[in-house]
Amino acid sequence: MAPKSELKCVEDLKRERAKCTFNTEELTNIMDGGKEKTAIRREIQRVLINDPEFSDIVPQDYLSHEDRYGNELRKSVHLMKTLDRLGAQDKNLDTRIVGGVLKDGNPLGLHKSMFLPAIRGQGNAQQQEEWLGRAERAEIIGTYAQTELGHGTFVRGLETTATYDPATQEFVLHSPTITATKWWPGALGKTCNYAVVMAQLYTQGRCHGPHPFVVQLRDENTHRSLPGITVGEIGPRLGLNTNDNGFLRFDHYRIPRNNLLMKHSQVLEDGTYVKPIHSKLSYGTMILVRVGIVYDCSRKLEQAVTIATRYSAVRHQSEMAPGEPEPQILDYQTQQYKLIPQIASVLALYFSAKSAAQIYTSVTASMEKGNVQLLPELHSLSSGLKAVSSDDATSGIEICRLACGGHGYLASSNLPRLYTGTTCAITYEGENTVLLLQVARYLIKTHRAAGRRAPPSSVSHLAGELASSPSLSNKALVEAFRVSASALVVETEARLQKLCDMGREYHHAWNDCSVQLVKCAQAHTRHYICEKFEANVESLDCSEGVRNVLRSLCRLYLIYHITLTQGNFLRCGALTARHIAVLEAELCELLATLRTQAVSIVDAFDIPDALLGSTLGCWDGNVYERLYNAALKSPLNKTDVPKAYYKYLRPLIKSSL
Repeated sequence: MAPKSELKCVEDLKRERAKCTFNTEELTNIMDGGKEKTAIRREIQRVLINDPEFSDIVPQDYLSHEDRYGNELRKSVHLMKTLDRLGAQDKNLDTRIVGGVLKDGNPLGLHKSMFLPAIRGQGNAQQQEEWLGRAERAEIIGTYAQTELGHGTFVRGLETTATYDPATQEFVLHSPTITATKWWPGALGKTCNYAVVMAQLYTQGRCHGPHPFVVQLRDENTHRSLPGITVGEIGPRLGLNTNDNGFLRFDHYRIPRNNLLMKHSQVLEDGTYVKPIHSKLSYGTMILVRVGIVYDCSRKLEQAVTIATRYSAVRHQSEMAPGEPEPQILDYQTQQYKLIPQIASVLALYFSAKSAAQIYTSVTASMEKGNVQLLPELHSLSSGLKAVSSDDATSGIEICRLACGGHGYLASSNLPRLYTGTTCAITYEGENTVLLLQVARYLIKTHRAAGRRAPPSSVSHLAGELASSPSLSNKALVEAFRVSASALVVETEARLQKLCDMGREYHHAWNDCSVQLVKCAQAHTRHYICEKFEANVESLDCSEGVRNVLRSLCRLYLIYHITLTQGNFLRCGALTARHIAVLEAELCELLATLRTQAVSIVDAFDIPDALLGSTLGCWDGNVYERLYNAALKSPLNKTDVPKAYYKYLRPLIKSSL
C-alpha cells in the first residue's frame, strides 16, 4: 500500500484538504481508542492489504454462488490464521480493522461472534473446558441456531423440542413441524459442524421454555451430516451471499444431557429441572451481540459517507449560476444536507456504542457477583440502540448511494454492497419493531414505578420535570430531547391506562397504542444517543480544533433530528415554533461551515482504499479512471462479439419478422 503522500491526488481534493482546521490524526486516534490502537490497526491492515491471498483474481460479482462462497471461505480461513499469527485473534470482530477484506460476509463470522460467546456466557466450567478450547483453536466450527421458519424474534414461540430421557440421560431433539425448521443461521448451510441450538426444554412432562444446547451436526472427519440431521443452505439473499445461511431439521436426534449449557439452569440425572436465579440471565450473549451491531452499523455508515463525500468533492455538475463553471456537487446545500448529517451520525453511533459497551462490562461484573438488578435496563438499552442504529445506518447508506447519482448504483462503487450488508441488521438479532416495543414495555413499567423508587440512570428522565429551557446550547437541546421523550411516555401511558379503564384488556390496549409506543422507544433511544454524543465531546481530552469540529457535528446532529421530529418538541413545549425556526436557519449555517471540513473528517476515519473497495471513494479522487478500469474487468468484455449473439440475436435479426 503506497503512502498517501505518494499518490497523485486530484486538485479538487487537494484544495479540500488544504481547508482543514483540525488535526485529522488526532480524530483518528479518538475513533480507534488511542494512538497505540491506531498503530496496531494500521499494522494489521498493512499486512492484510499486502497479502495476495486476499485479492480476487476475478471480481466477486462475476462468480457463481458456489464459487463466491468457496472464495470467501478461503479468505476467511486465511484471515483467521493470519490474525492468530499476528496475535490478534479477537480483533477480526471489529469491522474498523478488517472490514473490506471480506467482501460479502464471513462464513466463519458467527463462529466468533455467537458460538464462542454463547459457550463462554452460558456454559459451566466443565462445558467450557470441553468445547471452548477446541472452538477457539477452530478444531470445531460452530454457529448459533435460534430462528425458525415460523418463528423469529418471538423466542418463546420456538417449536424445536429437546425432551429429556432419564433412562439414557439424553435429550431428544425433534422438529415436529415444517415451521420448526431452523432457518437463517449463517455458516449453518455448509461451513459449521456444531451449533448452539435453542430448543424448548421438556423434562418430567413439563416444558421449561427455550434453552441452549451444544449440538454436533456433522462428522468431524468427513463433514457429512449425521443421522437424524437434515441440513443445507437456504439460497441467494439480498446480500451477504457468502455466509451460507442454512436450514436445519431434527428427527428424534439424541445428544448427551451435558450438552445443555448449564451455567444458569440445569437438568439433573433424574430429570429434575433447576431453574436459574434470574430468568433473563441468558440475555448476556444477545446483549453483547447487539452492542456489536451498533459498532458495526457505525462502521458501515462510516465507509458509505467516506465514499459519497469524496465523490461529491470530485464530481462537478450543472450550473449554480448561468455561465459559471460547473461546481462541485458538495457545494449544493441539498448535497450537504444529505451527507454531513450522516458524518455526524457516524460519531453519534460510535459514542453511544462505546457507552453501552462500558455499561455491559460493568453489568456483567455485577452479574458475576449475583447482582442482576441492572440487567433489564441493559437489555432495554441494547435493544433500542440496535434498532435505531440499524435503521439510521441503513437509511444513511441509501442516502449516500442516492447522493452519488447513477454511479452509486454500480457494484464497483461498493455502496450497494454496504447497503445490503447493513439492512439485514434491521431484522436479525431481533426485528426492530419488536425490539422497540420491548423498550417501550420497559419505559412504561419504569414510568409507573417512578413515584415509588428512583429509576435507573438511562431512564432517569422519566422522573424529571417536564419544563423547557429558554437556552439553545447543545446541553439545552439534549434536555429538550429528554423532555420530549419523557412527555411522549407520559402521554402514551395515559392513553394506555384510559383504554384499560374503559374495559379494554391490557394486551389489546397495548396493541391499540403500539404505534405510539414505538415512537416512545425511538425518542428515548435518540435522547440517549444525543446525551452520550454531547457528553463525550465535552469530556474528551483533545485539542480545541478537534473539539470545535466535534461540537459542530454534535450540534448539527441535535438540530437535524429535532427538525425531523419537531412535532414531539412542539406538542410538549420543550421547544417553541420560534426555537424551531431559529434552529432550522442555524442548520443551514452549520452545513456551510462543516462543508469545508467534510473531506478532512472522512479522511480521519482512515479507511484504506483497498478496504474501502470503491471506485468512487478513493483517497486520490481518480474516480473516472477507476470506473472505466472496473468496467473493463467484466467477462462480457473478453470478446468483441458474445456467444449469445450467434445463439439468439443473429437468428432474430435474420428472421425477417
